[in-house]
Amino acid sequence: MELFYFVVFGALGAVVAALELSKNSKDRINTSSAFNSFKNNYLVVYSLMMAGDWLQGPYVYYLYSTYGFGKGEIGQLFIAGFGSSMLFGTIVGSLADKQGRRRACVTYCITYMLSCITKHSPQYKILMVGRVLGGIATSLLFSAFESWLVAEHNKRGFEQQWLSLTFSKAIFLGNGLVAILAGLFGNVLVDSLSLGPVAPFDAAAIFLAIGMAIILSSWTENFGDPSENKDLLTQFRGAAVAIASDEKIALLGAIQSLFEGSMYTFVFLWTPALSPNEEEIPHGFIFATFMLASMLGSSLASRLMARSSPRVESYMQIVFVISSASLTLPIITNFLVAPSKVKGGSISFAGCLQLLGFCTFEACVGIFWPSIMKMRSQYIPEEARSTIMNFFRIPLNIFVCIVLYNVDAFPITVMFGMCSIFLLVASILQRRLMAISDKPKMENWTAMKERDPEAEALND
Repeated sequence: MELFYFVVFGALGAVVAALELSKNSKDRINTSSAFNSFKNNYLVVYSLMMAGDWLQGPYVYYLYSTYGFGKGEIGQLFIAGFGSSMLFGTIVGSLADKQGRRRACVTYCITYMLSCITKHSPQYKILMVGRVLGGIATSLLFSAFESWLVAEHNKRGFEQQWLSLTFSKAIFLGNGLVAILAGLFGNVLVDSLSLGPVAPFDAAAIFLAIGMAIILSSWTENFGDPSENKDLLTQFRGAAVAIASDEKIALLGAIQSLFEGSMYTFVFLWTPALSPNEEEIPHGFIFATFMLASMLGSSLASRLMARSSPRVESYMQIVFVISSASLTLPIITNFLVAPSKVKGGSISFAGCLQLLGFCTFEACVGIFWPSIMKMRSQYIPEEARSTIMNFFRIPLNIFVCIVLYNVDAFPITVMFGMCSIFLLVASILQRRLMAISDKPKMENWTAMKERDPEAEALND
């Protein structure tokens, strides 16, 4: 493996370590031993679930290409996954509430393991079935586990403040450390041990099976609130009314769809971008590097959100502009660096530049997740939160499906250019969100001055 990969990984690791070690000591939350046991059990399960998901990510495109499928056929397989998630993502939350969250979590494990098994077949139809199963599993992963945790936490009478501690630990472990270890482990399986591109999927199935065993042996069942047990049409009508009547919610949904749509398109494009001439690249190690860059972003976000200034609505405008610029590197290098026509070999100079840009984009992704969560908590009403969030995933998945369906119709530089434009639009919408979020404060101050003329004098 080239020294370049180690230098980038080591530099990112040093920066993340420096940021974490230089943080001021935060006030620690005093919890009970019963809660710690409950929290640790959930973190073990969640980490195993995320390991099963992260192990597969870097090798999906690579596996399909080794089976001889072209970019268009692979795009259709990706569309099947996103389309499946779009169709089932809108109803899995409701089904989990009615049939039981623990049962839904077990269903996730079984569905994803079946999806992993299909990767052993080079037949297109079987791989398509696997993608559909994977889409269903993804919908369950991002709804059932969180729903079970919140309900169980409240049922056991733990303090509400302690829930944020579980969430923060789950994000650090599942979306950070586990992702990096999964990328490195996958690289060992495929490159070091030469077990082939299917090996990470087999390892993922093992982790999922272990997690399922823990769920079955230690988790209790819980259900949704019967008073909120509405049919899907009623839920969607309420979400549509909330979005249409509040510009802040509509803007937030558009921003989320634009950024996540660009992010998921990037997941499909980074492999062919770094190896346009079938260069040999360490997929697992690069994936781990991306996750380390994302951890860097998360560390920066925690510092930014700990301060009263700048506000989330303010700094996210800059983040979207930086992420847009980072995805223009494939376009810039295509014009400035003469493309190589030699097949195989190691990563090119243009590929090295693009990798640095992609790491920058992943750092922006790391800032995006906790920041969008904070804005959702501010603007989306609690009584319709899950329905509205699922509502936002419909245009997101439609957007990604359209992009992937037309992936063969445009050069890869055009695809990156389109993502870059979408991120610029997200920055503009973020600016609008900040402007209208300031209006209530100005209106309140004006009203106070009208009621109390002395307030104006004090301000002067």
